[in-house]
Amino acid sequence: MKVAILSGSVYGTAEEVARHAERQLKTAGLEAWHKSNMSLEELLAFAPDAFLTVTSTTGMGELPDNLLPLYSEIRDRLPAWSGRPAAVLALGDSSYDTFCGGGELIRELYAELGLREVVEMLRLDSSETVTPETDAEPWLQALAAALKA
Repeated sequence: MKVAILSGSVYGTAEEVARHAERQLKTAGLEAWHKSNMSLEELLAFAPDAFLTVTSTTGMGELPDNLLPLYSEIRDRLPAWSGRPAAVLALGDSSYDTFCGGGELIRELYAELGLREVVEMLRLDSSETVTPETDAEPWLQALAAALKA
């Protein structure tokens, strides 16, 4: 199964987690692909069977600038991905009212596209974790199992 990993990062942490997720999913036997700042054309060319979005939240609950162009392009084009499995790994800071708001925006996009969320969104709190890559591993294992089921 081909899994596209989209990422949105302000300071690079979500990018690191996305790279780690790619390694974890490959180790689990999936064909995972992550590219920073990918275009919709590159994503369509990969022809994913499933999606994972790793994103932080910025401003008043928005997506990071490096994910906005792809997000907007997908919303404008609405590719025919209905029924495909998907998951969201959100990074945020619970001291903000908009905790993991970027992840919620992605979940809304998944719903518009008709994607199936196969595991509940993981919310990693930067005020509680210093190793988000490691903290995400059990969730990533559950995601890999759900995608292989």
